[in-house]
Amino acid sequence: MRTILITGPGGSGRTTVAAATALEAARRGTRTLVLSADRTDTLGAVLGAPTGDTPAEAAPGLTAWRPDPAEGFRADLLALQEQAAAALDLLGSTRLDAEELTPLPGAEELTLLRALRDAANADAFDLLVVDLPPLPRALALLALPEQLRRYLRRLLPAERQAARALRPVLGRLAGVPMPTERLYETAGRWEIELAAAQLAVEDPATTVRLVAEPGPAGADAVRTATTALALRGLRTDALIANRVLPDRSPDTWLAALAAQQRKTLDEWRTERDRPDGVHEVPHLGHDPRGAEDLALLPVPDAEAGADTEAGAGAGGGDTPGPPRWPVVDRLAEDGVLVWHIPLPGAIREELDLVRRGDELLVTVGQFRRIVMLPSALRRCAVAGASLREGELRVRFTPDPELWPRTR
Repeated sequence: MRTILITGPGGSGRTTVAAATALEAARRGTRTLVLSADRTDTLGAVLGAPTGDTPAEAAPGLTAWRPDPAEGFRADLLALQEQAAAALDLLGSTRLDAEELTPLPGAEELTLLRALRDAANADAFDLLVVDLPPLPRALALLALPEQLRRYLRRLLPAERQAARALRPVLGRLAGVPMPTERLYETAGRWEIELAAAQLAVEDPATTVRLVAEPGPAGADAVRTATTALALRGLRTDALIANRVLPDRSPDTWLAALAAQQRKTLDEWRTERDRPDGVHEVPHLGHDPRGAEDLALLPVPDAEAGADTEAGAGAGGGDTPGPPRWPVVDRLAEDGVLVWHIPLPGAIREELDLVRRGDELLVTVGQFRRIVMLPSALRRCAVAGASLREGELRVRFTPDPELWPRTR
């Protein structure tokens, strides 16, 4: 199943574009699910059909789903209470009832990830359109599965579960209680769920579409998002310039605003690898509401950029996939291996690298990612790095103590 993740700055009209994209795909005969986790039914207002916790038909061939973060939060916390019942009774704790539980910050993101995982594993649809939160929250959400899995691996390494029979003995020798079987079972269940969510986000058939109004603020947001998504290894297939004003207007104020938009549009087409990846959606003069208004928005087809840009990002060919970080062998010429990491829009002064064992910590401005080194680079030492034309190139030299010797 193809998945399109749609996000943009707050107020850019990303929900409208998500609804129009899903509706257009359904009209073409594609079985489509549009997903949102907003507590207010913005998606339903745009579609002209209310959405809720149960998937329901919003138009022929189109299903809309807005899972309830409160319900999921209650179910998870009540289950946790049951699992920790013995410890809570020992402490004299008073149980919480379902009626008094309200979702905490972050519940919407976790609910959306769970729904994304479930929808991606279902066979009922051909296309999944996800109305993500505004950009800052969306970027944090997309990074969440990988980050939480790393925390679990560090705090509860899977290899330690092999010593289950020795835990009582080890506990007596150490003088402190050892982790219980239930703790490892819970961690294992979380690992499976997080891995499924990460797989849905990083699937080769998953792309991100950015929605922004052309202008200085929109340009800054798109530049930041492009760098952050590249750091996560996620692929953008289109930039939707929303609410574009007509070029000519008798109104002086509107003409000046249109000229500002046109300047930003020209910059976007110059900066992006594929100028045709910038799609203009005109301003209708009012907020779109209902299927008739959405049909007037010329959003790109759901399959636009699904193959061509994926092949380019993967180093050529027609196989869809996220951008690769290739390792180039220059041992014969320069005695180094070079790891190429695409970071469009990155600024040298905001870039930082730290080698930590078999991991590399890459920081670009406010964003950070910890990645495992490819196997060949783990036997090397970092020799330097450079940022050229939106690409970070990290040089590694073989460690004589670890590198295979040849006769």
